[in-house]
Amino acid sequence: MRRALPILFLCTLFITGAASAQNVRWVVGGNMGLSIGSGGGGSSAGFHFGPMTEVLFGKGMAAGTEFNINTQAGTPIEWAAYFKYYFAVSGSKLKPYADIGPSLYFVTGGPYFGIRFGGGVGIPVAKNLFIGPDLQFGPVFTTGSTTFVILIRGGLRYEL
Repeated sequence: MRRALPILFLCTLFITGAASAQNVRWVVGGNMGLSIGSGGGGSSAGFHFGPMTEVLFGKGMAAGTEFNINTQAGTPIEWAAYFKYYFAVSGSKLKPYADIGPSLYFVTGGPYFGIRFGGGVGIPVAKNLFIGPDLQFGPVFTTGSTTFVILIRGGLRYEL
C-alpha cells in the first residue's frame, strides 16, 4: 500500500505536467457496465459506474484518471490512473485504443493495489462526442491472495 500511493501521485504529476507542457485537449465522461471479481475461491459480479477525465497530448497519446464504484460485496471503490494510446485507422472515424495503469481499490480490509490493462473503441455520435465499448482486466493484490478483476463496460466521452 505504501508503494501504491507514490505511484498514483507520480501518475497524477505526469498528467498535469503533460497538460502544462504541450497543446493539449481534455476529455470528460463516464463509464458503466458489469464488473466481475474472481479470487480466493469465489467470484462475484456487480454493476460498475463512475466519472473519468483524460488529457490528450502528442500523436495518439493520452493519460487519465477514473473514480469508479462497484456493487459487489463490500462495495469496492476504485481510483485508477492510466496511459492510453489511440491507434490511427486511415479512412475511419473510429478511435480504437489500448491502455494500462495502476489502480487502488478501497474495500473492507484496506486499500489494495492493482494493475489494469485493456482497450476499446470510441465511436463518434456527434461533434466531439464518442460512445463505445471498453474491456479492462487485471490483478488486484489483496491480503494473502490475488483477485482478478474484469470490467465489461460502455463509455461516454466528450472532447473539450
